[in-house]
Amino acid sequence: MSTAPFTNLDPDQQVEVLPRHLAGPGPIDLRAVWPFPEDWSVHQAAEGAALATSPCLRLFTGLVPDPDSRGKGKWTVTAHRAPFAPAAWQITFDATTPVELLHDFHTELLDLYFIDRDTAPGQLFEDDTPPQEAYTLLLADGWSHQVKTDGTQYFRAPEALGVVQHRYAIITTDTPIWTAWGGYPSEPYWRARFSYGTPTTLVAAFTASLVSTEPVTRAVKDVPFHTRRHVYVTATNPEKQAPASSPVATPPVLPGPSRSR
Repeated sequence: MSTAPFTNLDPDQQVEVLPRHLAGPGPIDLRAVWPFPEDWSVHQAAEGAALATSPCLRLFTGLVPDPDSRGKGKWTVTAHRAPFAPAAWQITFDATTPVELLHDFHTELLDLYFIDRDTAPGQLFEDDTPPQEAYTLLLADGWSHQVKTDGTQYFRAPEALGVVQHRYAIITTDTPIWTAWGGYPSEPYWRARFSYGTPTTLVAAFTASLVSTEPVTRAVKDVPFHTRRHVYVTATNPEKQAPASSPVATPPVLPGPSRSR
């Protein structure tokens, strides 16, 4: 692996890089981010906004692009104890969040949905997974740990450009219990927020993906410039041409304005 690999590479060349939190968002493909079965409803507008709902109408996950904002829009996931009841918990991801993290999170969300539906009703809302399940892998990967007396603890990547914050002393339910971001703290590339009540199982799936050693594929031009010296290229693919991509890519063509997947 090389820490200075970009100088002599063509901007369109495909490379495999780590760590994931500094790789850039990658091209968005709803079919990759949302691995939902056919009984889930998926709707997508021409401008790229999209919504997926579970058959029970208790889980909603959507994308609202906003190219003019720092995060280029939001992915939002909400869970409801009954259809159209107030949200029991909510998660938001900037649209600039690496697409592989989004995929792994939604895969775990689907698994938890099946458990809640088929074998253990309530798992979407009464998850008893301890918080350490969400941060043990961070510590094993060399992330530092800082505990503050205000009820928060921080886990920082070795280069300090990836952070997971956990509120271990809950003073109010109005603030996120877990927050993660990548990039310089003053101007992060992406941010994720997990509200009070979010199953720790979902947070753990996100942090596991965050420290995964499986490289992600990017075009050189899509790797954020200001932190490239902290990004490792594990392989180059000179024979592959980069697809056109942006933090919020052109939405995939779906047959008709809405369909069930």
